[in-house]
Amino acid sequence: MSQSGKGFGLPGLGKMKELTEAFKKAQQVQEGAKQLQEELDQLEVEGVAGGGLVKVFLSGNQEPRRVEISPDALGEGAEVISELVTAAMLDAYTKSTATMRERMEDLTGGLNIPGLS
Repeated sequence: MSQSGKGFGLPGLGKMKELTEAFKKAQQVQEGAKQLQEELDQLEVEGVAGGGLVKVFLSGNQEPRRVEISPDALGEGAEVISELVTAAMLDAYTKSTATMRERMEDLTGGLNIPGLS
């Protein structure tokens, strides 16, 4: 017999090593998630409607920051402004969640836990 099987003499030893590596990766992901949370809190995402008449700003975690309404929009009336604010909010929310999803995928991309894939 050759020595190429060295390290696998005990049953389950290879699986234990895989599990240990998976826990290390999970720990790295957890640390990365904390950092990502801080980055998303600092990030500002802009939602726009009406060709820029209304802008809504959210954090990367969808926390409202501010709304900007152009003086040009004021003559359109409350109903139109309401629709524009809603559309800008949806735009900002969509961008913010897409950004969060992309960053989470980047963070967890290398995670491969045995039995969970």
